Amino acid sequence: MATKTETKGKGFQPDSAVDITFEDQQRINKFANFNAKLEDLREEVKAKQNKLKNLEEAVEEIELFDDDTQIPFLSGEVFVSHNLSRTQELLAETKETYLKEIQEAEAKCKEIQENMNELKQHLYSRFGNHIYLENDQD
Repeated sequence: MATKTETKGKGFQPDSAVDITFEDQQRINKFANFNAKLEDLREEVKAKQNKLKNLEEAVEEIELFDDDTQIPFLSGEVFVSHNLSRTQELLAETKETYLKEIQEAEAKCKEIQENMNELKQHLYSRFGNHIYLENDQD
């Protein structure tokens, strides 16, 4: 087992005695909540990007159809058949919706990351290498 002098300056030291105030604990909890929200938003963005990719592939596929072909389009929980031009319009509207949702989620991610950086700066200045606030995606 390493002594304190052997580990000094070598990174995270979870077993060291550090006084944590109520305000510090609140900041740590806030950071953890932000981190969880950020992970959820990143997963949401990834899922929407996959849906967007599938939608773009569908747009390419239906370009080969005749205009009078009835194409089923999922609306809520049912499929409604439309001609080619109407289906293309609906796909374009859906694509715009996904793009808007992705932009909103990415903006929220950026805002949360900025808040986390402020908390990180404060907590690292207070605890130094006695706290670890990094995740794999930073």
